[in-house]
Amino acid sequence: MRATSGDAIGRSPSGDRAVDAVIVGAGYAGSIVARELARAGKRVLVLESGPDWQSRDLVSSQIWSRRLRGGTGLYRSQGRDPVGIGFNLGRGMGGAGIHHYAGWFRMHAADFDVRTRYGWQLDWPLGYDDLRPYYDRAQRDVGMSGDARAEVWRPPGAPYPLPPLPLQAHGRILKRGFDALGLRTSPAPQAILSRPYKGRPACDLNGWCDSGCSIGALGNPLVTFIPEAKQAGAEFRTGIHVLRVLSRRGRASGVEYVDDRGRRHVQEAKVVVLAAFALETPRLLLNSAEGGLANSSGLVGRFIHVHALLSLYGLFAERTDIGRGPTGAQLLCQEDHDSDPAKGGYFGGYQWLIGTSKKPNDLAGIAMSRADLDGARLDAFMRRASGHLASMDLIGTGTVSADNRLTLLDERDEHGMPIAMVTHDHDDNAHALQDAALAQGLEIMHAAGATEAWAGARATAHIMGGTIMGNHPRTSVVTSHGQTHDLENLFIATPGVFPTGSSVNPTFTQVAWTLRSAEYMTRHWRDFA
Repeated sequence: MRATSGDAIGRSPSGDRAVDAVIVGAGYAGSIVARELARAGKRVLVLESGPDWQSRDLVSSQIWSRRLRGGTGLYRSQGRDPVGIGFNLGRGMGGAGIHHYAGWFRMHAADFDVRTRYGWQLDWPLGYDDLRPYYDRAQRDVGMSGDARAEVWRPPGAPYPLPPLPLQAHGRILKRGFDALGLRTSPAPQAILSRPYKGRPACDLNGWCDSGCSIGALGNPLVTFIPEAKQAGAEFRTGIHVLRVLSRRGRASGVEYVDDRGRRHVQEAKVVVLAAFALETPRLLLNSAEGGLANSSGLVGRFIHVHALLSLYGLFAERTDIGRGPTGAQLLCQEDHDSDPAKGGYFGGYQWLIGTSKKPNDLAGIAMSRADLDGARLDAFMRRASGHLASMDLIGTGTVSADNRLTLLDERDEHGMPIAMVTHDHDDNAHALQDAALAQGLEIMHAAGATEAWAGARATAHIMGGTIMGNHPRTSVVTSHGQTHDLENLFIATPGVFPTGSSVNPTFTQVAWTLRSAEYMTRHWRDFA
């Protein structure tokens, strides 16, 4: 039975000593907030549901990498364009940041007010200039490789601290197609080291980003914010399944959780920060009170949105060495990033991530580029493609709608918490965008010299929304700093606060935004804690 927001759940015999802040989730956001609050002298406890991963645990294997994901049984997906959930999940220390591809791109100034500019989707309650110093700080914290001058679409900001990663054959081959069509490219900016930085080694270009970077060249939380948070005094506990946020008299009072032995605990805290998976946060809030906690707007779980994803493939006469280089991309093209519907007859923009490294198997592998093949035909294809395939990915603007939402089912998990259902449909804009990008992508492949070119299935990437930020309690769940409108000491620090997603991977913006929010927490602690 769910507690109402006014119920005070009895402190269990195993109740834990109160802390200043309890943080749910040990990914990028959770570890950033933990670091900043611990450095400010707060007693911080981070609760993580998965294992205590260390860099030495990571294995360069696509099959092994599935261990870094998990919890797929906690969510269902439906709709005309269902959200692909499993690939986005992260379980354990570092969260999804362990297996993310480290393509870090800044949102553009025009991305923050598309409702005002174009009459579509929603405006953010802040602008690019509010995040610019935190983008700069994030790239120094983690270590980024790139060429800001060559990245002609990039908004103003400090240059990257490191030069770009070396271009491989795969990227050079595809660049020919963009050059032939007059489309500008640049090195892809990445949170991957091209040179040693802060005691971490440079990337060896072996293309195993998806299974976790065991050498620490990719700036995932295991080698950046988590050790810094621990050094500042934050405590991390793993194998913890948080069930509810507890509240009394209009304030969050802590969380209820189950440990790895199945024992229930109450952890009291002055401040609660939800930094779990973007879908887990609304699931947790909806399970915390009748009608949902922090849900006076009725928007918890609504406005779930994703990027439109489309992979383009080509076979070439020369060797591409598709297994070499970073998984995310070698080159970037944002010539069609602008969302103005006047330019193409649809709202939204897209970018090309060029030269995406592929291994033979698993969901994003070479074999899945031709999922229609099996037996002898698949064998023949793999023998050719393993040396001569090239690929690039479209990341495009998705659909932002209150009808795309997360709800709770009657079915429950092993701890008695309801399973979540995610319903999602793309609108005509997203479909038209994919149509335009598909035609352009095939043209690029052929211009580069591909003897064959095709597209994979239309898919989704990067889950955002569900607890969106805004200026008004009636139209949003949290403020621009992630503070819930309804409970002043309850904060949310996930991409779930993003009102829109532009057409760039969200991690860089998530890290920058979280740095800004954590700074607000430390400066205004006395006001809400």
